Amino acid sequence: MSGTRRFVVRNSPVHGKGVFAATDIAKGERILEYKGKRISWESAIDMEPTDPENPNHTFFFDIDGDTVIDGGDGGNAARWINHSCSPNCKTEQVEVRGKDHIYILAKRNIRAGAELSYDYGLILNGRITKADIAAHRCLCGSKNCRGTMLALPKEKAAKKVAKKAVKKAVKKTAKKAAKKRA
Repeated sequence: MSGTRRFVVRNSPVHGKGVFAATDIAKGERILEYKGKRISWESAIDMEPTDPENPNHTFFFDIDGDTVIDGGDGGNAARWINHSCSPNCKTEQVEVRGKDHIYILAKRNIRAGAELSYDYGLILNGRITKADIAAHRCLCGSKNCRGTMLALPKEKAAKKVAKKAVKKAVKKTAKKAAKKRA
């Protein structure tokens, strides 16, 4: 596929700019690397927002909890890939000559023209509030949309599933008991 442009950047119906497949991309294919200047999280936090109207919008990609890639400084098209709760891509961290690199891979077969996306799974320190969720609102529109680009605590999701399972079991037991009485 050498020489063939595999993706294009253009306006996105999801948010701002997006990256779109220019050709069909097979599941597992490495599409591009997330590039930019490597900085410490301390430096990233101290930086002024690039868009004061939207201060949570950054091009930071966490590498190891201490270092981030700032796609806004020397970055490439990967910085324009939007979040989705039902993404068609995933990220892979690979060490090359002692340095970690982030690559975007096709999670499934992607048709030419489709917008590329991955789950940002943003992590905040401390308790996630409704204000945090609103500040990191998801616009993906997928049927599985969780409403935020944040990684929500798994315990909460697990408790919700367990609660539903308990309710279902109680109803089933009640129905069986009612049948026996009848």
